[in-house]
Amino acid sequence: MTIKALVCASLLLASNPYSYGQAPRKAAAVHPAGEWPAYGNDAGGMRYSPLNQVNDKNVASLKVAWTYQTGELGLYEGTEAMKKAAFEATPIMIGRTLYFSTPAARVFAVDAATGKEQWVYDPAINLHTGYSEVTSRGVSAWPAGGSDKGKGASRIFVATIDGRLIALDAKTGKPISSFGDRGTVDLNKGMGGTISVTSPPAIIGNTIIVGSAMGDNQRFDYPPGTVRAYDVITGALKWGWDPIPRDSTNKAWYTWNGPKAHKTGAANAWATLSVDAARDMVFVPTSSPSPDYYGGERLGQNLYGNSIVALRASTGKLVWYYQVVHHDLWDYDIAAQPVLTDIMKAGKKVPAVIVGTKMGHIFILDRTTGIPLFPVEERRVPASDIPGEEAWPTQPFPVLPAPLGIQSVGEKDAWGPTEEAKEGAKKRIAQLRNKGIFTPPSYEGSVMTPGNAGGIHWGGMCVDPKERLLITNINILPAIIRMVPRERQAELEGKGSAVVRGEMGMQRGTPYVMNRDYLFQVDEKGVMMQTTPPWGTLVAIDLNSGLKKWEVPLGYMLDPQKYPGAEKWGSLNFGGAIVTSGNLIFVAASRDGHLRAFDSHTGAELWKYLLPAGGQATPMTYELDGKQYIVMAAGGHGKFSTKMGDYVVAFALEKP
Repeated sequence: MTIKALVCASLLLASNPYSYGQAPRKAAAVHPAGEWPAYGNDAGGMRYSPLNQVNDKNVASLKVAWTYQTGELGLYEGTEAMKKAAFEATPIMIGRTLYFSTPAARVFAVDAATGKEQWVYDPAINLHTGYSEVTSRGVSAWPAGGSDKGKGASRIFVATIDGRLIALDAKTGKPISSFGDRGTVDLNKGMGGTISVTSPPAIIGNTIIVGSAMGDNQRFDYPPGTVRAYDVITGALKWGWDPIPRDSTNKAWYTWNGPKAHKTGAANAWATLSVDAARDMVFVPTSSPSPDYYGGERLGQNLYGNSIVALRASTGKLVWYYQVVHHDLWDYDIAAQPVLTDIMKAGKKVPAVIVGTKMGHIFILDRTTGIPLFPVEERRVPASDIPGEEAWPTQPFPVLPAPLGIQSVGEKDAWGPTEEAKEGAKKRIAQLRNKGIFTPPSYEGSVMTPGNAGGIHWGGMCVDPKERLLITNINILPAIIRMVPRERQAELEGKGSAVVRGEMGMQRGTPYVMNRDYLFQVDEKGVMMQTTPPWGTLVAIDLNSGLKKWEVPLGYMLDPQKYPGAEKWGSLNFGGAIVTSGNLIFVAASRDGHLRAFDSHTGAELWKYLLPAGGQATPMTYELDGKQYIVMAAGGHGKFSTKMGDYVVAFALEKP
């Protein structure tokens, strides 16, 4: 198929997503207002709490209520895990118990009022194995939605970095022997390789749905990114859905071209899935097909990679899809949980799904059809000059909400703490290929911004349904991507070339090795960014109009005593925000180690607390015995080089 024909096909597909009709509506699960029964509180990931005991008038009086330590760091001794471990979990709270997981997927149950340990389960992961990530962002409870007529959760599920799905008794923490093989389902079985899971599974009715994570950029033929559903009682497989078409009966088959194209791996969903029980739908955010930065072995549009895909939860059948990046060459996975909420359009309430992306693009789609509710334009983008590669000629750009973060980098954007440093940054930028957000990889090096770490990263978004606000924190970390011909790699490494500094991805099965670096310098003073601040912000968008309401810097990276004004420069950040009816946004995430509260109306910072370790996780809140608590996992992030620890810290007002 020619490029011209493929363009026509893509425009047709983009304007007419596949739709297979709606299943009968079922009653949605409801949970008591004081609980936080799922990763995003509700199954659609709004991360909103109606609690307002802690509010914009009294938040400055928040104090530590209790602290719990998991003892996790002791597990890492004698291994390389400390370099990768990240305590990214958001606890869930059901009844009177808080449940959470550590980077090594140990599961804890503690008393939500006191932090007193109730039980611990250790899956005994072999930390001597070289996992790409060492993290677990949380656990899931069944029945979904929290308390079942006051009975509380029956089962707690955790999915692990060594590819296991484990069912635990919520009261005792012991594996449920009737589930799978003595409590465990082997997720590696039938995958043709090993996978990991870093996000909590989605639960809808008696079905548990799980995606997968896998290391990037090392090979062409990673395992398939199949999403699978299991029976929560027995562990029996119900269905599987592969985002890459493997036979010509699939309508997406012709969007993959080349003799090896249909053997591509990945396009997996490693972010948290969202479910709509009333519509029997699960919303799957897929990632880049492998490898991330070279698509010469998988020419074409590459459906359903880099897409939000709506599946029938009971059967796994495709309902609709919307692709946010065609033929990804930039590692632009959908990293954030899709958010399910309602949008007012022409005076009517429309069920929507909001898709936040690493590009800083936000797509707001009709939840039942996948059709955009705000304008999206298909625009021309630069061609590739790498032999064998064919970048897709157009990409979708949302008009509203407007893109977040800088969308291109030029010499005018160079920054340094001194004139000499600024000039060095300017010269470095001038040497790179730089034609905007979808500049393809090149031999000389291409700038990609906001970058593969976001824009909107896995920390994701939250929604205040009362005020109709979408809130998200973003990163601005331009990446530099080079393609190195495989036959020249050894030569360049032998000469110690600056071209091969940074991360090398072998991309086996392709003609090129990938080199990834970033626009910063590391010296004795630490990490010094080379683009104008802010480098991380917190943003609020009006969902009625699609317009930005406010944007403020989030945290700081440099010592304000040494660098006056640094507190206004923002910080690279990992972890998300929550919003409450008390007109508050709680977020940590930044490199300076603080948990902060912001006014949701204005973005003004109202309170902050220095955590005992890095806060690269998303907080949560609940109410118990008439007291509202805010809880934060503080364990640091090995790759992000924040202070390591093993803390869970709860905050409350001394006199509610």
